[in-house]
Amino acid sequence: MANVYIALLHHPVYNKHQEVVTTSITGFDLHDIARSAVTFGVKQYYVINPMPAQQEFAKRIFQFWMDGTSLEFNWTRAEAFKLISIQAELENALADIISKEGISPKVIATSAKPRTTISFEALRQEIEQGTKPVLILFGTGWGMTDELLGRADAILPPIEGKGEYNHLSVRSATAIILYKLLGK
Repeated sequence: MANVYIALLHHPVYNKHQEVVTTSITGFDLHDIARSAVTFGVKQYYVINPMPAQQEFAKRIFQFWMDGTSLEFNWTRAEAFKLISIQAELENALADIISKEGISPKVIATSAKPRTTISFEALRQEIEQGTKPVLILFGTGWGMTDELLGRADAILPPIEGKGEYNHLSVRSATAIILYKLLGK
């Protein structure tokens, strides 16, 4: 297992008017990103949202899949859900990683905008060397705030297709990025 953690941030992120907002948790993001995380050997998947009602929503979905009947119906989904940790703030996830690892992780941001400071190849090599845990941040809405991106140790390049259109779902982008960093 790689020494990699991921976090899906619902706050602080921008809306399409560049206002700082909190976005809603979706069941699809919980399911699909957790399944990608297990597939690629991620240690923990943090879902960051400060709103108690949103945290409760996520916990209800989590509890449903951990129920005995659901476990029998689809044990693989329950296995993926074990990686999820709902946190109110990014600082809580960082503190959790420090408590597990005894060291602060290298924080890597992602963005659909070109702000690259580290290549996929360079980060993959760092992960393979395993000298420090890595926390990869994924934003929702119209992306993480500039302040949050500025706090990251590095920013990965955007996932780009052939044309100008560049608006993948966070689920798709997460799967592609994890494959590039942790896949065979």
